[in-house]
Amino acid sequence: MGRKNKREPWEEEEEIIWVSRSEMKRDMEALQALGTKLIELKPSVLEKFPLTEDLRIAIADAQRFEKEARRRQLQLIGKLMRHVDAEAIQAALDKLNNKHGQQSIELLKLEKQRDRLIAEGDKMINEIVEKHPSADRQKLRQLVRQAKKDLESSKPSKASKELFQILKALKAEEE
Repeated sequence: MGRKNKREPWEEEEEIIWVSRSEMKRDMEALQALGTKLIELKPSVLEKFPLTEDLRIAIADAQRFEKEARRRQLQLIGKLMRHVDAEAIQAALDKLNNKHGQQSIELLKLEKQRDRLIAEGDKMINEIVEKHPSADRQKLRQLVRQAKKDLESSKPSKASKELFQILKALKAEEE
């Protein structure tokens, strides 16, 4: 008499992982939300993402559509995203978002450096010239004096803006 499962008693059974419908829906909605974020990006930015050609076309179509057609296209994008590496796309999107955050942080650092330059004067100018030999010491001194004068008279400072631009250019030169 034969056995039903046709396995030897010492063989391990495969573990079956059950996924609920709710969990599947949540996953699909997450893919759709990721697709929505991709639709909001410019085509030039999307070229840098690891997308299949079908997905690129679907995203380009969704960018043109409105209302109900756009909703249906989002569902198609969610369906297409099941077959691609969504984690790689999410990582690229996170990197893009972080890049903008990094730029904001760099600008804040430059503003602080400009404020220190105005406050400390020659000491800070010497540090900048040591670090960047191409910097014009005389121009920096002139702008710092003018910025201090404007600061004392509560005027909007053109010199301060120009100092910021010089620091920004020196930072770009550094990289």
